[in-house]
Amino acid sequence: MVVAGQDPVLVGDNHETVLAFSAMSYNIGHRSVYSLQIHLVLVTKYRRRVITAPMLQRLEDIFRATCQKWRCSLVEFEGEADHVHLLVSFPPDVQVSKLVNNLKTVSSRLIRKEFATEVARFYSKPVFWTGTYFVASCGGVTVEELKKYVEQQATPRL
Repeated sequence: MVVAGQDPVLVGDNHETVLAFSAMSYNIGHRSVYSLQIHLVLVTKYRRRVITAPMLQRLEDIFRATCQKWRCSLVEFEGEADHVHLLVSFPPDVQVSKLVNNLKTVSSRLIRKEFATEVARFYSKPVFWTGTYFVASCGGVTVEELKKYVEQQATPRL
């Protein structure tokens, strides 16, 4: 959305160029200018309180790396013992359902491998996340309001 009377400013490095106006910024793709963000919530299977602080840190690293492979960015991340919140910015050619399924698959596999003892106390089968997820576009609230909400989520204790 271009606001009348405002001149855009190009900001960025070699990896990503952003078109910025006074209150909004847009990514510039090959054939598009866009600003797409989703709020994603993933819940552990049976809502078991399996996520520890070290596991939460590792999940953030996994999600950040996976997003980068999909040409997306993890804007904000926080979680509790039984669920995590992600704020993800993505290009228009990325299918959200495929991105989410890949985030769940990769994170589940690596967490079950790297924290096998902790996870085995809660699950006897190779599971970590529920089969479902919550996703919403960020158009209803500002990204700043959503970031504040995600930041206010409690962090599990050690």
